[in-house]
Amino acid sequence: MTVTAALPISAVPPTVHRMTVKLVVLYTHPDNADAFERHYLDVHMPLVGKIPGLQRAEAGRIVAVLDGGEQTFYRAAELYFADQEALQAGLGSAEGKATAADYRKIAPPGSRMFVEALDD
Repeated sequence: MTVTAALPISAVPPTVHRMTVKLVVLYTHPDNADAFERHYLDVHMPLVGKIPGLQRAEAGRIVAVLDGGEQTFYRAAELYFADQEALQAGLGSAEGKATAADYRKIAPPGSRMFVEALDD
């Protein structure tokens, strides 16, 4: 599995191409939270920071569920890009591919990725 396969970029409507987009990554609960955190903060996020075209990255742990449902996700990351083309180029770069390979190593089963087009 590759990130580009997990992110069907071609399925994003053409109108998204001109607006800021972000890659939203939701991680489920890891078996070993301490080991996950060490790798995520010391290895994965530095890789993320090297993706060309990345404007901003935000990451944090999910600490509460306010709607009374199950706390499905453990951690979230949001990666901002100028537009769809910048996202696609960043993920297709050597740095993006290295980050994707690391994601495949650390993401617990059920983790998800979404592309979000931001409202103006």
